[in-house]
Amino acid sequence: SYLGLSMRKEVIEAEEEGTKNFGVGPGAVRFISGTHKAHIDLEKRLAKFHGRESAMLFSSAYVTSMGVIFPLITNETVIISDELNHNCIINAMKLSRPALKLIYKHNSMEDLEAKLQEAVGKGKRCIVVTDGVFSMRGDFCPFDKFTAICRKYNDKFEEGVTTVADDSHGVGAYGKTGRGTEEVTGAKVDILIGTLGKSYGVNGGYVVASKAVTEFLRQTAPMYIYSNPITVGEAYAVLKVLDILESEEGIKRLAHLAEITARFEKGLVDNGFETIAGPHPVTPLMVRDTKKTADIVAWLTKNGVLATAMNYPVVPKGDEEIRFQINADHTAADIDYVINVLKSFK
Repeated sequence: SYLGLSMRKEVIEAEEEGTKNFGVGPGAVRFISGTHKAHIDLEKRLAKFHGRESAMLFSSAYVTSMGVIFPLITNETVIISDELNHNCIINAMKLSRPALKLIYKHNSMEDLEAKLQEAVGKGKRCIVVTDGVFSMRGDFCPFDKFTAICRKYNDKFEEGVTTVADDSHGVGAYGKTGRGTEEVTGAKVDILIGTLGKSYGVNGGYVVASKAVTEFLRQTAPMYIYSNPITVGEAYAVLKVLDILESEEGIKRLAHLAEITARFEKGLVDNGFETIAGPHPVTPLMVRDTKKTADIVAWLTKNGVLATAMNYPVVPKGDEEIRFQINADHTAADIDYVINVLKSFK
């Protein structure tokens, strides 16, 4: 809940209004009788927010990634993926049967290009997929370099190279206007996946792309065809969050979030802790030891601080960390308190 809006009075009232008028659930999948005007309005709003032709709602961001990637892959498709991509991308690849699967080193554009070179001649289409923001680390894919490299190889494949990014932690969380990694890097991918369950604080996932892509996915994505959508009340709530995000208040909340994130990161570094630098409000404390990670989290909990221990196999051995997630309701005093609690750990 990076924007700190899930408990906002007007957001709750919007969801209550939708629920009162249309009930607690959609009652069916989209193509039967589960599509309401609020779903269509929200899809149009999300497409416009991201500067795309079309958007498509799913029940969660996890199933969005699976529902987008799986139908796009045939036995004549090569898929190339960052080694630290989210579990939903990994499982989408496992579900698929590509001609070739290649993994490049995390955020290494040199290795990405090497894998593209290796893929030439191995399939008609190449799909390159990455996280926008990597949820365990708070770092992000350099979309500008990423898309430029992929474009170089577009004419090497009969059906071209398609770039796909899951920016669930990025959308609404950073960038001056909350457009996430695309805004931060100044470059757009072909297909962008987002969530309604993090910055927006509600529930559900979505994809924005060309109309041709979304029309194809509505006919081929089993996670969409056979699952109920988010409720009408949830759609109302997201529409209200977008109203706030696109207002002057939204810009101020994003600026405050960026400021206190930088304050926390500086506090860690100034006191001798290891972190991964970046503007995103996921700020990891790299501990690199399982027992010490658990001990620090216990100390934080005892002192009223909620933070998440990330141990193997959630992260690779040697990358054990504590993941802190800042939101726009936090104050400078909150940040300073957490730093002082960490300093007092024995």
